[in-house]
Amino acid sequence: MSVYDYSVRDGKDQEVSLRAYEGKVLLVVNTATGCGFTPQYEELEKMYEAYHDQGLEILDIPCNQFANQTPGTDEEIHQFCTLKYNTRFPQMHKSDVNGENELPLYTFLKSRKGFEGFGKGLKAKAMDMMLLRLPKEERTSSSIKWNFTKFLVDRKGEVVARFEPTHDMHDVEEQIRKLL
Repeated sequence: MSVYDYSVRDGKDQEVSLRAYEGKVLLVVNTATGCGFTPQYEELEKMYEAYHDQGLEILDIPCNQFANQTPGTDEEIHQFCTLKYNTRFPQMHKSDVNGENELPLYTFLKSRKGFEGFGKGLKAKAMDMMLLRLPKEERTSSSIKWNFTKFLVDRKGEVVARFEPTHDMHDVEEQIRKLL
């Protein structure tokens, strides 16, 4: 199985087969419009502009599962992102990334790259503190822990990296460049 065996719904609720992205480098991101990590949209758009012509695609999958930080409709989310961050990469239908209604794509992504911690730094420490509120088994599970978790997929459809929202975006960009 590869990422190309899955589909998602776009912001207009149309099914999009990920086969349409075959041969591309994909960065799949669960996003939120009201999160402390929301400014990552700016960095994501810069990467998209810089590397799209070389084969990078970013799939923005809004999710409201973390502190209700994406309460709007697909259209409201799209307007926010395009007006505030001038995003041009594909934005999908707001979806769950954990639980009984999670996108099958996320079941696959998490099975390939589990949670390995938030890393170092102040934001990572704050996120580690947040984890303490979760049941013990949830803390180390492969579940998505917060908004702006990113999965990097190579041109063959293989998941090669998972980046938590606290991960340095320069490193994310460097890993993308290596795959292009």
